[in-house]
Amino acid sequence: MGFTVNALSPVLGAEVIGLDLSSSISDAELSRLNQAWLDHNGVLVVRDQSLTPEQHIAFSKRFGELEQHVVGQFLLKGYPEIYRVSTKVDDDGKPMGNPESGRYWHSDLSYLERPSKASLLYALELPESGGDTMLASMYAAYDALSDTMKGMIEGLTGVHDLYHVNKFFETSGPSAAQAEVTPPVEHPVVRTHPETGRKALFINPGFTSRIVELSKSESDALLEFLFAHATKPEFVYRHRWRLHDLLFWDNRCTIHHAVHDFAGSGFRHMHRTTVLGEAAVL
Repeated sequence: MGFTVNALSPVLGAEVIGLDLSSSISDAELSRLNQAWLDHNGVLVVRDQSLTPEQHIAFSKRFGELEQHVVGQFLLKGYPEIYRVSTKVDDDGKPMGNPESGRYWHSDLSYLERPSKASLLYALELPESGGDTMLASMYAAYDALSDTMKGMIEGLTGVHDLYHVNKFFETSGPSAAQAEVTPPVEHPVVRTHPETGRKALFINPGFTSRIVELSKSESDALLEFLFAHATKPEFVYRHRWRLHDLLFWDNRCTIHHAVHDFAGSGFRHMHRTTVLGEAAVL
């Protein structure tokens, strides 16, 4: 058990030092790593990795079945499990990955019937400054609500829609055809985490378009409040990337946002895998 785990913030997040993921880790190490992930509210960064696509995929599969992203033009050739997040272009001037990825608060793949369990993002190239990732604890956001508000929102249902995210994109959002094969789905506004038993908000500005049981004006007002509440500074950890960090987060109890503040400071080039989860339930 030769690795150490150090908390990065009071609310969520820890770093793992001394673990090499380029070779298969033992079941005991995986169990300890998973427990640390849960204990630190679903955010871990494993420092100083050197991973090929095959190794990235192999480690990710230790957490479950991997999902192939519907926005297929940004998948790594030969490795459909890897979604490229990148501001670089190839020799033909085409984007090497999604240059606008994550510039809004969201939970990855919440628009699926089985929303994702985890995402594992590996930093291959970083700008000289900027390009941080913000992560918010939806446990903490739920816990901080009044009992009256908790009682009001428990039992409500949110609509999650891939196409809803296009309001945040200029050029690289999902096409109508891609959205058509992933029609809107419904999930509870509050979900219970299957491993910890804790309740968390399960809405996000990127994909949650409305609340089923409310009128449009009521839904808009409640979602606006919940979005603002969930992203208060006291619920957020800001990850300042180091080269070859592998950051993985729990999409069942966090939302995240990539800060696009690095124009002129270099490229941000990353590979992401996404682990399929289970149906969200209250």
